Amino acid sequence: MIKKACFILLLFSCGSINTSAQNNATIKIPSKLIQPPYLKAGDTVAIVAPSGVLKNRTKEITRAKELLESWQLKVVVGDHLFSKDNHFAGTDQERCEDFQKALDNPNIKAIWSARGGYGTVKILDKLDYTKFLQQPKWVIGYSDITALHNQLHTKGVESIHAIMCVSLPEDLSKIEKSIDTFKAAIFGESINYTLKGSSYNRVGGTSGELVGGNLTILHTMLGSNTSINVSGKILFIEEIGEYKYHIDRMLQSLKRAGYFDYCKGVIVGDMSRMRKNTTLWGSSVEQLVLDALEDYNFPIAFNMPAGHEDDNRAMIMGRRINLVVSKEQSIVTFEE
Repeated sequence: MIKKACFILLLFSCGSINTSAQNNATIKIPSKLIQPPYLKAGDTVAIVAPSGVLKNRTKEITRAKELLESWQLKVVVGDHLFSKDNHFAGTDQERCEDFQKALDNPNIKAIWSARGGYGTVKILDKLDYTKFLQQPKWVIGYSDITALHNQLHTKGVESIHAIMCVSLPEDLSKIEKSIDTFKAAIFGESINYTLKGSSYNRVGGTSGELVGGNLTILHTMLGSNTSINVSGKILFIEEIGEYKYHIDRMLQSLKRAGYFDYCKGVIVGDMSRMRKNTTLWGSSVEQLVLDALEDYNFPIAFNMPAGHEDDNRAMIMGRRINLVVSKEQSIVTFEE
């Protein structure tokens, strides 16, 4: 009974300590986002490449098709999937064309990004969501695909942060949990996580829509019409290949822009392959995050297995979650 009471107290006691700002501003609580229909046997998934070039990646695409077909799904691929324009999987126009066709085709029920890299931001303003909003479908990916998750959130539609085609190794058992949660997310099965504890966790309980993704992309969106409004929501962040001072700089920029003023909580995923500067930062990346967000009292959970590691669990972006954080563990529950 005591534990239950503590849980209820935690769940409703957390938020920004910037009370003066709260008193002087009106927080707009968003209505529930549109949930695209979950997939069923016989549905069609489109594989497209909105960003980086797919050089020597035909085997991974074949595995992706075989995986989907093993779930009794049909697969189509973008006309320009293996095109190349310098760094990108085709020109901006070609990548946009493939994605637009998938958005507009009512027979396609999900769009799975072949890979990330860089380039999605270059086609965002070329996309037309008119037909998509009439018949929403799941858009799936991570890393650079965060740009699309942001844009879809501003359109009021849920999306899925999960593995991409190039995530598939020859031995799929190596990423079994990533694949299982990906399948669960697209077919509408429950996904809930108990995260490994951390001494860095900031204890508390909260609830709200889950938003976010790759920190660099969130920072790139700042100030644009596709920047996410984090008010009343829980932010997920992950990153790869950055210096710690880059991580701090991005968090400081978001903070100065008011990003965290009404945020309900933060979930930190993988911070992979951190680069070492000649002048060492001097603390862990976990402590860096805590220091950057010391002006707020919302809960912060570390060790979410999502990002640029093999264990990359699926998450429904825009879905309301309950988050309970302790030093021993954190529990992430997606509402049905």
